Amino acid sequence: MLRIAVPNKGSLSESAVTMLRESGYRTRRDTRELVLRDPGNDIEFFYLRPRDIATYVGSGTLHGGITGRDLLLDSGSDAVETLPLGFARSTFRFAARAGAFRDAAELAGKRVATSYPELVRAHLEGQGVAARVVRLNGAVETSITLGVADAIADVVETGTTLRNQGLDVFGEPILHSEAVLIARPALVSDPAFEVFRRRMQGIVTARTYVMMDYDIRADLIDEASLITPGLESPTVSPLHGGNHVAVRVMVRRAGVNQVMDQLYALGARGIIVTDISVCRT
Repeated sequence: MLRIAVPNKGSLSESAVTMLRESGYRTRRDTRELVLRDPGNDIEFFYLRPRDIATYVGSGTLHGGITGRDLLLDSGSDAVETLPLGFARSTFRFAARAGAFRDAAELAGKRVATSYPELVRAHLEGQGVAARVVRLNGAVETSITLGVADAIADVVETGTTLRNQGLDVFGEPILHSEAVLIARPALVSDPAFEVFRRRMQGIVTARTYVMMDYDIRADLIDEASLITPGLESPTVSPLHGGNHVAVRVMVRRAGVNQVMDQLYALGARGIIVTDISVCRT
């Protein structure tokens, strides 16, 4: 039976559970439920702290799990990322009092507070910067005011919290993070895990693309295909009693209205866009 770790709380949990449900798996109804068996799919889910999941997957008996890329890298686990899941996106950056630093190189010999010490230490070492990393469990924004650190490294979303503490980001981003599916290296090619990964990939693809249908003159199909190439190529069917064809193709959700405008200008009509609930590619 496949054993998969799921975040039990926090920003990752709700979206992860939704994705599992859309993939056809059972999900828990009670937040106190820590283990859930889904015999119909021959799988067992373990609801764990997001920060612990990579460690469990890398060194335990779990086959895989859902966690953040930042948490995976900070854990030092042997687990590997197998699929980005497209939610819980965030950017990890350095911040300090306005004008204090311009880039990470200036942190040499300074104190950097963070809740992700291994991730930050590895990044600084990769940049050849010798700084002291101070580990704090949350609310690192106040560490500069309280004299614990000269700079911080943390997840930045809108930047409002930083500005309220008189801080500004500086330097290049440390990491672009999002929810990811992870696995033990030896199990990446396991057939049971591959079925699970493929289902999750189907949801990611369905959220990324829409299905587009339109009619166009047959002699314009080559030009239309340049606008809507699809994953491989469009499906083209002749229409009865004329020189027009019907086209069905997957199009990226982002920018779909611009694509419709281009098709209309080319001569396409009856342009319809529908959502995709799940797919396999």
